[in-house]
Amino acid sequence: MKKIVLVDSTDGLDPAHDQPREDRRVSGAPRRQTWTLHEDGPMSAGIWACEVGRWRIAFPAGRQEYFHVLEGRVRLHGPDGAVDIGPGQGGVIPPGFEGEFEVLEPVRKHFVLVDLAA
Repeated sequence: MKKIVLVDSTDGLDPAHDQPREDRRVSGAPRRQTWTLHEDGPMSAGIWACEVGRWRIAFPAGRQEYFHVLEGRVRLHGPDGAVDIGPGQGGVIPPGFEGEFEVLEPVRKHFVLVDLAA
């Protein structure tokens, strides 16, 4: 029997640290922290935090993400314009999305990534 995983706390857990690749940076060199709290098959979930900055993103055809902002504010720039997402709001980055991810205020969010065969 599989148990339910609470994806709410990072207490006592060490995050993975990284930054956007230099060739994708538009502004800043923000430090990102990822706590992957669940991985099973094509899905992973956890908490992600990031400093202010902006970088280009390109999701593969088989990857999509749902996220819910806990604190801070982000802006997704896509071919149809920009969308701001703040505390208490969620967003979806669809498969094949190409654009820019901008952190306007230091952000912390829940994320769910799904990677399906393209």
